[in-house]
Amino acid sequence: MRDEFLQNVDWDKMWQATRETLYMTAMSTVFTFVIGLALGILLFLSSPGQIWANRFINMIVGALVNIFRSIPFIILIILLIPFTKLLLGTIRGPEAALPALIIGAAPFYARMVLIALQEIDKGVIEAAKSMGAKTSTIIFKVLLPESMPALISGITVTAIALVGYTAMAGVIGAGGLGTLAFLDGFQRSREDVVWVATILILIIVFILQFIGDFLVSKLDKR
Repeated sequence: MRDEFLQNVDWDKMWQATRETLYMTAMSTVFTFVIGLALGILLFLSSPGQIWANRFINMIVGALVNIFRSIPFIILIILLIPFTKLLLGTIRGPEAALPALIIGAAPFYARMVLIALQEIDKGVIEAAKSMGAKTSTIIFKVLLPESMPALISGITVTAIALVGYTAMAGVIGAGGLGTLAFLDGFQRSREDVVWVATILILIIVFILQFIGDFLVSKLDKR
């Protein structure tokens, strides 16, 4: 019965697709964390009353973040096809999905970073300022340590969203479990392929959530 249900599943292709999904998720999560963190810190520090208070910069960065995080991912992929082809020379494969994944997720994470930083006790920041701490010291010794549990929680949510994004990217041939489920499963009416790919995606999501929850529990001193 088991063999009949999974008769259409090519396990070599399935594991290869799983590796591609893990690769796209890992790479895009790393770049999203770095870029989103930088954007979030810039938004926070350029807001009224902060060290780099600058209404113009805050407005421009905020507008860019809002625009890119508001575009549906499947549309963003299509819009970025010329840019991706110019950058990488192709629009197919795991690497070709990375620009859209990063550009789609970094603004989303930037907003999470901003929210995390806004929740820090203002007295802690003011105390660091009064002692003459440099901006870099405030960022790395105050802002990041104080907000780290929220930052990790935010990147966990973002990484899980990226797993879903990789599945959508599969529609245009980016590789991974999304491509396999769509091309080998859905288009060929092979339900077992779709189900196995879905289960593997769920397992990846559960593992990411477990790791994120574990790290948050270790970092949260409250």
